[in-house]
Amino acid sequence: MQPGPAGLALAPFRGVRYAPDRVSGLAEVTSPPYDVIGQEAAQQLLDADPHNVVRLILPREHPGRPGEEYHDAAVLLREWRRDGVLVADEQPALYVYEQRRGRPGRTGPEVLQRGLIGALRLAPPSARIVLPHEDVMPGPVRGRRQLMEATEANLEPIFLLYDGGADSAATRLAAQVAASAQPLASARTSDGIQHTLWALTDPAQLAAIAADLAPRQALIADGNHRYAAYLQMQADAQMQAGSTAAAAPGGSPYDYGLALLVDATAFPPQIGAIHRVLPGLAPGNAVERAKAAFSVRAVGGPGQLPAALDALAAAGRAGSAFLVAGQGQLHLLTDPDPVQAEAVMPAGKSAQWRQLSTAILQELLLAHVWGIPDDEASVRVVHHDAARAVALADRSGGTAVLCNPLTAADVYAVAAEGDRLPRKSTSFAPKPATGMVLRSLAAG
Repeated sequence: MQPGPAGLALAPFRGVRYAPDRVSGLAEVTSPPYDVIGQEAAQQLLDADPHNVVRLILPREHPGRPGEEYHDAAVLLREWRRDGVLVADEQPALYVYEQRRGRPGRTGPEVLQRGLIGALRLAPPSARIVLPHEDVMPGPVRGRRQLMEATEANLEPIFLLYDGGADSAATRLAAQVAASAQPLASARTSDGIQHTLWALTDPAQLAAIAADLAPRQALIADGNHRYAAYLQMQADAQMQAGSTAAAAPGGSPYDYGLALLVDATAFPPQIGAIHRVLPGLAPGNAVERAKAAFSVRAVGGPGQLPAALDALAAAGRAGSAFLVAGQGQLHLLTDPDPVQAEAVMPAGKSAQWRQLSTAILQELLLAHVWGIPDDEASVRVVHHDAARAVALADRSGGTAVLCNPLTAADVYAVAAEGDRLPRKSTSFAPKPATGMVLRSLAAG
């Protein structure tokens, strides 16, 4: 993998994949990304197959051996490689990865997304090649970095979007491979999505893809914390190697990170909301204090969450709105006080950033009105599932804050200005399944 000139680059690599004869099925050993797996879902994945990848990406701490979970994951990965459960492909490849689900039905709406999985050449945000769009928290960055350093592997791809335009060679070639080549692997997961993987190895096709991608930018849709960990690992590797890293043939494996790259023109993303759960804030207290900066009205009680979410969506079309839930009560917060909102916004942020509903949530509602720091201990996040957020709040005696999703235009506009959204502002879908293909750093 030659470092090459500056620009967006996705390099072929020798993927590490499950041997089909050593597991009960690919659907039984793959998982969603680490940060959307709740405790109940994690246990279901653990029960599905003893080799489910969740054992690697979310290793459990043993009571008598605190702090050893990443070491345990590394030992387990080596065992699976040694026993032939996970096997490296013979030939470096870019991997065409497709997610497909048919017409609307019990398993959810129609889905079609196709992209390329490869080794993404890392670039600092200042280069404006790979654009982060969200702020990150030190804890998750540190945890993902420790896991990758211990296992010497990228265990799950980050998810990138780019604008391919009317005739992207990368998108066209991926479609040709998906239409004509024999799949390497395929599985239908419990959500009804069919996941299929093909290898793209032809030198002429790889060269055409490289030329197509070189002048483009990519937005990190999912994996901002992992990308930050990639950059930290790269910086450490360069420091340890000194000047030899730049001169080494092919560069360092730490100059790259596992990524799925999708043409957003051909496959527009779905963006879901990320809700908050505040275990330390009682719902009644939350509602009363919110009246100091918002219009507040009751919109229902137990069993009326769907109608309340409809009201939230309608209110969101006119501006920032939130649904506060807990102890069987639902209250809609609308019309944030513009004077207070402007007063609490951080200096240097654009007008576009200041109008984001997630900025209003973070700066006005959480920090100013409720005095709650936006950290992992005080604020829990729940992707998409409003009912689960409410249930978590009820169990803790706390408050759920249900949000509307941002639009793709909001995300692109802020990222293009070099700014970052507040953390956990967006949840892009469909997310790539973890375990379809892994990347060993030791193999380059």
